[in-house]
Amino acid sequence: MLRLIFTVLLLWAISEAAVLTRRRQQYFTLARPGGIKDLQISDNTLNGTYHDHQTKIYNPRVARALHAEGDGLSLEFINTSGSGAMRAYVTGLDSLNRVVFVTASGALVYPSSGGSGVPVPIQEDVAIPLPATEDSFRMSIPIAISSGRVWFARGELRFFMVKTPNGDGLVQPSPMNLQDPSSTTDWGFAELTFTKEGALFANISFVDFVGLPLGVSLSTRNGNEPQTTRGLGVGCVATICNGMIEQGDKDGFPWSRMCVADEEGIPIRVLSPNNYAVLNDADFQAYWDSYVDQVWDKYSSTPLKINTQSEAGSVECWVSDDTLKCSGGDNRDYAKPKAVDIWGCNSGPFERRPEDNAVHVAIIPRLCAAFVRSTLLLDGGDVQPRLTSESYYTNNPASHYSRLIHELEVDGRGYAFPYDDVNPDDGGNASGIVTSDQPETLTIFVGAPLG
Repeated sequence: MLRLIFTVLLLWAISEAAVLTRRRQQYFTLARPGGIKDLQISDNTLNGTYHDHQTKIYNPRVARALHAEGDGLSLEFINTSGSGAMRAYVTGLDSLNRVVFVTASGALVYPSSGGSGVPVPIQEDVAIPLPATEDSFRMSIPIAISSGRVWFARGELRFFMVKTPNGDGLVQPSPMNLQDPSSTTDWGFAELTFTKEGALFANISFVDFVGLPLGVSLSTRNGNEPQTTRGLGVGCVATICNGMIEQGDKDGFPWSRMCVADEEGIPIRVLSPNNYAVLNDADFQAYWDSYVDQVWDKYSSTPLKINTQSEAGSVECWVSDDTLKCSGGDNRDYAKPKAVDIWGCNSGPFERRPEDNAVHVAIIPRLCAAFVRSTLLLDGGDVQPRLTSESYYTNNPASHYSRLIHELEVDGRGYAFPYDDVNPDDGGNASGIVTSDQPETLTIFVGAPLG
């Protein structure tokens, strides 16, 4: 009898697990890692302008002697994830525009493609193991670095080199490529630039995706209070995906498909609407159409005032002949945006062109931010930016990806779309940037914010 009961319970558990897996597969987009042939070189390659036929490695002392770029940058990593399998990788371009990895000792690894037009895996040990607890791990970057990233992964990330027309390029893990060799690894990164003059610019961003939660804090030599961006907390991906499911149940759009899950159906990252559109543009192609029509109708009889927060001051805009035209010397009009334009803020009417004047360049971010936050039809929305964050995402349609991120951010900081730093003159700062010309230590918390 006990054996029968056990068998029944086991079969029930298996059945429930199968139902849960099917439910996850129904809601989420599944990733299945592939090989070299599945890499997408154009999407996520860091392009250098130098090629060497073999990999070169310099120890920290030699690196400083070769580059003569000051004292370097101190990094501190604190693993708050509870995982002992956490690894870090430091990548970027040096002052000669060469792809470089910085190892745990501060040594420099310059990987080579060997002249191959097909990506070749990096064989050198460039991973930096992190302690399993909240113990601190310290290292330094001995040179100036641009387009820098400090990657963190619960497991291993795969990097490749490829010969490009201008030099060697680093093929990085891509959040959008569902067959990337690292597609089912839980990872994230902080971005940084460390100049020859010793200035640091670093940030965490959710413009592309939400993955492994990170936070950053910068201490400086001038005695100022540390600058801190605490990011998202533990379980943020699961929480956002649950919110996406709820939102899809409300409005009928497949928000949860922006959640990328591993082969067991467990979500590991959330793609931004802009990046999800690369996978399936049709799902949200008509999402903004009705709202855009209402905006165009309203401002064909009422002026839209945009505070450029620049020398141009406030300008008035009107819809005429189905385009938005602005005063103040703006040298180009604005056509109706499509969904992909609003998600990315860099195409259609929001594309920046070489001939754009300062007024036009100032209007683009403020106009696109108003669409993403869906504030143009609210009371007071006829002046942009004027409404505070309490009004953002309260009208539909809106970017519920951005809404959920800001609801979960511990301190409200971290970009959720490209122009998330647009705020009223007396508003706060939503960006995740920390910066100083006298940096002492950049600390990155991996897994959960402390404090």
